[in-house]
Amino acid sequence: MTSTPVPVGRPVTTRSGSAEATALRPLSGFTIGVTAARRREELVALLERRGARVVEAPAIRIVPLEDDTELLDATRACLFGGVDVVVATTGIGFRGWLEAAESAGIADRLLSVLSEAELLARGPKAHGAIRAAGLQAAWSPESECSAEVLEYLLKKGVAGLRIAVQLHGEPLPDFVAALTAAGASVMEIPVYRWVLPEDVTPLNRLVELIKLRYVDAVTFTSAPASAALLEVAGSEREAVLEALRSDVMAACVGPVAAGPLRRLGVPTVEPERARLGGLVRSLVDELPPFRTLTVLAAGHQLEIRGHAVLIDGDMRMLAPAPMTLLRTLAQQSGRVISRADLLRALPRSADGHAVEMAIARLRAGLGDSRIIRTVTKRGYRLATSDPEVDT
Repeated sequence: MTSTPVPVGRPVTTRSGSAEATALRPLSGFTIGVTAARRREELVALLERRGARVVEAPAIRIVPLEDDTELLDATRACLFGGVDVVVATTGIGFRGWLEAAESAGIADRLLSVLSEAELLARGPKAHGAIRAAGLQAAWSPESECSAEVLEYLLKKGVAGLRIAVQLHGEPLPDFVAALTAAGASVMEIPVYRWVLPEDVTPLNRLVELIKLRYVDAVTFTSAPASAALLEVAGSEREAVLEALRSDVMAACVGPVAAGPLRRLGVPTVEPERARLGGLVRSLVDELPPFRTLTVLAAGHQLEIRGHAVLIDGDMRMLAPAPMTLLRTLAQQSGRVISRADLLRALPRSADGHAVEMAIARLRAGLGDSRIIRTVTKRGYRLATSDPEVDT
C-alpha cells in the first residue's frame, strides 16, 4: 500500500461542492471503534475533535464485589495473618477495596495493616488512591506496567513474604505464579470484575464493522475489552482476528490492554505512556499512513482514507459499498477486476446487481465518471496510465 501523509488544516469542500470550507483534520475520513467503558465520553471527544467518525460500543461494565464473600475472605486473610507487600494496580480498585471494608466494619483494621506494609502503586491513579487513604506508596514503576512491578519484587527477593495483589477486573495468573514460584505467599484481592454490558447490540455492530473492514481502527483501554469483543463475536471470532491482524488497527492505551491481543498475534499501536491523550496522538501519527492509499487516475490525485476520498484536495464522503470497491480497485494498480471478484469484496448478502449499483454510486460520488472505467465483458478498473482498452 502506498501512503502519503495528509497535510493538516488544508481547506476542503463538502461532497455537494459547497463553497464553505472546513479544515481537514488529522483523522478526517477515518472511522474508529471505541470499546471503553470508563471515560468513554472523553476519548470520543478527543477523537472527534481530530476529525474521526466514532462508533461507540462499550465492551464491558464494572460490577463491584462489596457483598462478595471472596473479597471479604481475602481481606480477612490480610488482617489475621498480616501482609508484607501490597500491590495496588488501579485507583478505582484500591478505593473499592477500602469501601468494601468500610461496609463490613473492618476499614480501620485494614488501614492499620496496610500502614505497616510496603505499598506499591502500579500507576499514578493507584498512587493517588493510596495517598487519599492517608497512606504512603513506597514505589511506583515509571512504565506503569505490572511487568516492571514484578521485576522489582523478584529483584529484591520475596521468599517468605506475604503479598496482597489487588486485581483490576481479571486474574493475573502469570504475575501471581512468578511470585509464588519465588517463594511468596500471594493473596489475590478481587475488588471488582468485568462483565459484558447489559445491551450488547452496539458491540455486535462493531464486530460486523470490523469483519467488513468498515472501521479503520479499534481502541482498547483495558485487557478485558478485547476478550469481551471476541466473546460476543462467537463464530465470527477468527474473522475479527484476521481483520485486526491485517486491515483494522488495534490501538491500545498501554501494554496491559495490548497483552491479550498480542498473544493472539494481533499487532498493536500503543503510546509511550498509558494515557488517553497519548493513545489519540498515536492514532494521529499511525493511522493515516496505515489506511491511506494514494493513486493517480484520470488526471486526478486520489487519497483514499477510511470512509472518504480526497480528490485533488476535496473531501468526498462515500458509502461503505462504493468505498470498498474503490479501495479494491486502487489496490490493483489499474488492473481489470471482474464483477465476480468485486462482488466477493462486498458483504455476503450482496446480490448480483450490487456491483453495478455500487459502481454507479461510486462514479456519482467521485464526480468524474472517467475515474472508473468499464472494460467490456471483463469488469472494471481505475483509469490509471495502464494501457488497457476501455469503453
